[in-house]
Amino acid sequence: MEVKTINLLGRPVFNLVTIQDIVHMPTPMPEDEAAFVYVLEGECISYSEVEEINIRTNQAVLAKCGNSTFRTLKVGNSSKYCALTVKFHKDILEELYENSSTPLIPSKEHPLLVNYTKLEVNKIINQYINGLVPYFENTSFLSEDLLVLKLKELIVLLLQTKNAPKVLGIMNNLYEKKVFKFKEIIKSHICSSLNISELAQLTNHSLSSFKKEFNRIYNDTPNNYLITQRIELVAKSLITTDSSISNIAYDCRFKTLAHMSRVFKTKYGMSPTKYRQNFLDK
Repeated sequence: MEVKTINLLGRPVFNLVTIQDIVHMPTPMPEDEAAFVYVLEGECISYSEVEEINIRTNQAVLAKCGNSTFRTLKVGNSSKYCALTVKFHKDILEELYENSSTPLIPSKEHPLLVNYTKLEVNKIINQYINGLVPYFENTSFLSEDLLVLKLKELIVLLLQTKNAPKVLGIMNNLYEKKVFKFKEIIKSHICSSLNISELAQLTNHSLSSFKKEFNRIYNDTPNNYLITQRIELVAKSLITTDSSISNIAYDCRFKTLAHMSRVFKTKYGMSPTKYRQNFLDK
């Protein structure tokens, strides 16, 4: 991993991150930080407590204090991933707006719904990114005044996203943490591609304590419970959608159609095809 950093007021604010290989890693956000992340090249999946977000080239996310984890993906023959991040440090923003009114005011109109959300990137944000990238190779052109203007400019652009309540909820409650209960996190990731260790990290548990808490709440192991919930979703999808059985298996995160069919037959005593046909015949 290569990280190029531009500091503002002694803190890393603008970062250009390049990763050459596939990585899986936790990315928790401290309580006094939030970040804008724009993917310049490659693709990744980011998971927050209740979100699974696929982010491709020229797409972006907004993240704030909370638990999250991250995976880069292979695109064609390339595993390269490159992203520009802009961090919002609480102490820096307080200093920037010390003598002026801050636009970051908590609003009941835009309550905090999530700690992490995908952004609808527009031409203006694209132009902002394209104008910022060259400075990482030409830092001699930078000044503190310019960096302050660039940081404030991004905040204004994000706050103008009027059609995105989640974005405004985060920006207007930048350092308030949305707390999710254990069961909320599990429910949100029933059909997630997270492994058990990553799911434990999102719930702020070690793997061993996560398994104990899971068993206490659900009286089952994580693997058994998730498979049971997924196969019930398969059954529901078979009678409520006309999606192909292979697509349903994929959507419910079964690795193969054969595996899903075996689990389904064990639970329902018949194949998915027969189950759907029996419903249609009624």
